[in-house]
Amino acid sequence: MNVEMRGICKSFASNVVLKSVDFSIRSGEIHALLGENGAGKSTLMNVLGGVLPADSGEILIDGKPVLFHKPAESLSAGIAFIHQELNLINDLPVYENMFLGREIKKKSGLLDANAMIRQTQEFFDELNLDIDPRKMVRSLDASYKQIVEIARALLMKASVIIMDEPTTSLTGPEIERVFGMMRSLRKQGVGIVFISHKLKEVKEICSRYTILRDGKMVAEGEVADVTTDDMARFMVGHDIRTSSLQRERELHDEVLRADHLSDEVNFQNISFSVRSGEILGITGLLGDGRSELFQSIIGAGTKYTGQVYFEGKPVIIKNTTQAVKSAIGYLPRNRKENGIIKDMDILENGSIVSWPLFARLGFINFLRQVREFDQQVKSLRIKMEKREDPISSLSGGNQQKVVLAKWLTTHPRLLVLDNPTQGVDVGAKEEIYDIILNLADQGVAVIVLSSEAQEIIRVCDRALVMYHGVMQGEVRGENMTEHFIMRLATGASNN
Repeated sequence: MNVEMRGICKSFASNVVLKSVDFSIRSGEIHALLGENGAGKSTLMNVLGGVLPADSGEILIDGKPVLFHKPAESLSAGIAFIHQELNLINDLPVYENMFLGREIKKKSGLLDANAMIRQTQEFFDELNLDIDPRKMVRSLDASYKQIVEIARALLMKASVIIMDEPTTSLTGPEIERVFGMMRSLRKQGVGIVFISHKLKEVKEICSRYTILRDGKMVAEGEVADVTTDDMARFMVGHDIRTSSLQRERELHDEVLRADHLSDEVNFQNISFSVRSGEILGITGLLGDGRSELFQSIIGAGTKYTGQVYFEGKPVIIKNTTQAVKSAIGYLPRNRKENGIIKDMDILENGSIVSWPLFARLGFINFLRQVREFDQQVKSLRIKMEKREDPISSLSGGNQQKVVLAKWLTTHPRLLVLDNPTQGVDVGAKEEIYDIILNLADQGVAVIVLSSEAQEIIRVCDRALVMYHGVMQGEVRGENMTEHFIMRLATGASNN
């Protein structure tokens, strides 16, 4: 099935989001749809998916004009939209999610669970998927949840699948699992629209690209004909910095020191220290234990042996409330699941951690709450309309800045950033790097946890590399290269 969109325009009041955009997806291709947050990518796909009506323009399927008034009509035409926020229900088994809204029933009107299990298993067998249909969705890792969403779309006879940021929360092996599924679908003639900010992944998996900027289509072509730098430049309209951002700064007293920390499961015999004004990187591969290590240190993980010192004094942080009172902040790895609260507005999300600091006799000082948050909005350059708008109204990059604001309102002396640029575009990523550098200039001790070697190299003064829960070595200066980091991350000696 070939789909073509011609001259698509869309406005919300006076805000023109799409300006006569053309886009097409062919049978059996993976087509990258790129652009900064707010460029119009999701709006364009919402038009194709029947979520929003276009103000003008047309959609053609195999050369014939079509008009979608609701998502069900788009799905009936063979177009499935897998949104960034997965539409699976964790408390239901896989087979019920597969048939959600289209349940098979017995003559009595009761659900025919056996029939749904059998058909799900047969379909998974056709796709070579090793997933038990009776398994609860909550027990699946993020990649298998993505795969169940894809399989559900195929069960509904989708010929075109729109995937919005499918790898944002996935680890390397999980990404490869999803990519394997996508390659298999491509061979079967399914067309895939791949919306992503990860340009290396675009080069790996996509054949064509279309780039939007400020609601206009600014570039399109074959992925093989461009570099990641070319695509980044098209997205933001200027060259993106790629050089190291490290700069000389005065380091002060030791803020955090860990001596021989072990929980016997996730990390063993870990020792390190970080000083005021220093940016320390911790990196490695899947299962290296870095997230579990720092969750334990701030009182949100497993118990450990060994000793933690904060500002020279031995401490045992039993919970995150104690960590906040100690001026320690922690930006979690997965923004969607652990960073934002979807039912709260922007102001509440950006200040919830500091509520106890603003409270007196059980009441929050609202004026101080607003004043502190507004200062962060200005300094972090958060793009938003009203504080009372839902957090979901913001782009991924601005949501990440709100999560940062939440911790910065507590004025931390130590800030741990786990995967700080997760799911943000290239422009927002550079802004977050500047924020990290400015915090260090102000004397904050910053620890960056990231699997992206380039990220570690660009912003960190030095980095520690973990392998299977063990500190494998340190890199700094001329040894701070992707090659050397990868050697350590795969278990090689630091000699």
